[in-house]
Amino acid sequence: MSSDQIPAVGADDLPIDLTVDGAPLLVDVREPDEWSAGHIAGALHIPMGDVVARLDEVPRGQDIVVVCRSGRRSAAVTSYLAQGGWQVRNLTDGMVAWQARGRPMVAEGGAAPTVL
Repeated sequence: MSSDQIPAVGADDLPIDLTVDGAPLLVDVREPDEWSAGHIAGALHIPMGDVVARLDEVPRGQDIVVVCRSGRRSAAVTSYLAQGGWQVRNLTDGMVAWQARGRPMVAEGGAAPTVL
């Protein structure tokens, strides 16, 4: 799947609160240190290297949005899942765009959330 064929969505096109009913499930494929520094509440954390081993955690028949820091890793995972039949989109420009738009994030350990 070429990059222009990968289904995508922008941060502005998603609800601010992704924990509400009907919101897509966000799958964050960043590394643990990136996740700990700041992530979107309600997201499912599956580092990119673990996706294949943890496919059973990604529900079929549900709208899935994959995110990483800038959208490159998540584009690869989105392509893989789309080819496997998941209803999935890539978050364009990733967590960088999410944070730049002032969207809410949380961090582990009570620190101020940031994107590494």
